[in-house]
Amino acid sequence: MGSLLLHWLLNAAALWVAAWLLPGLDFQGTVLQLLLVAAVFGIVNSLIRPILTILTCPLIVVTLGLFTLVINALMLMLTGWLSTRWNLGFTVSGFWAAFWGGLVVGLVSVLLSLALPRTVRE
Repeated sequence: MGSLLLHWLLNAAALWVAAWLLPGLDFQGTVLQLLLVAAVFGIVNSLIRPILTILTCPLIVVTLGLFTLVINALMLMLTGWLSTRWNLGFTVSGFWAAFWGGLVVGLVSVLLSLALPRTVRE
């Protein structure tokens, strides 16, 4: 349970950094809203991403895995759409903003998790 909470907080921080860095992503809200956006992002990634990965497996193989960046962008776009509908303060302006946002979120998540002591990560 602690690992799930930690990943949730890391995703929230990564989403905030991406919204702060990239002009196409925007977050205007409270910390609670950011945590809700991170929860939406986690649920979208755990439910929708595996289905898209299976359905696009041939594209992933042909592009040597690069199509997963498109899947990341789609997951971030869906998170932005849901967040807008639920007034959580997180918006994604388009595909390219989501594409670069997915890269930033992924990199920040990895860097933050690597910065944690090994005992905390496990």
